[in-house]
Amino acid sequence: MTRTWRAAPWLATLAVSACASGPPQPVPLDPKGEACASCRMAVSDGRFAAQLVAPGEVPRFFDDLGCLAAFLNARMAPAGAVAFVADHRTKEWIRADRAVYLRVAGLETPMGSKLLAYADATSRDQDASARTGVPVAVTELFSPKGPPIGEAR
Repeated sequence: MTRTWRAAPWLATLAVSACASGPPQPVPLDPKGEACASCRMAVSDGRFAAQLVAPGEVPRFFDDLGCLAAFLNARMAPAGAVAFVADHRTKEWIRADRAVYLRVAGLETPMGSKLLAYADATSRDQDASARTGVPVAVTELFSPKGPPIGEAR
């Protein structure tokens, strides 16, 4: 498939989001066509994925929560950007500032961060992978400011 055709869904998303009001929303992950914006590896497992969505920009995907954290800690997020992470159990997108995070020793993640995200404690408690996890504060991952939420702080 040519690069033009792979970009078509994102161009349509950009066109729609340009007309929409409110903060950006997450977009579907194409596990066969996305590379991590930080390490450039394929984003092939939606359970560990994250994304950064900014108005007027193509969404940036990440293969590991550690890659999103490193990306955001190394540079300023674009104006109006919102960070989303995938709930490890459901693969549903949730805002990164609202997620529950764990570090699970011995867990293999794409880039070795050993980090998992969940929409809430209920989702975490229903996932066998989380049983030995240690809670991680959002400010520990994303600096005291936390991840971008679509507005100036």
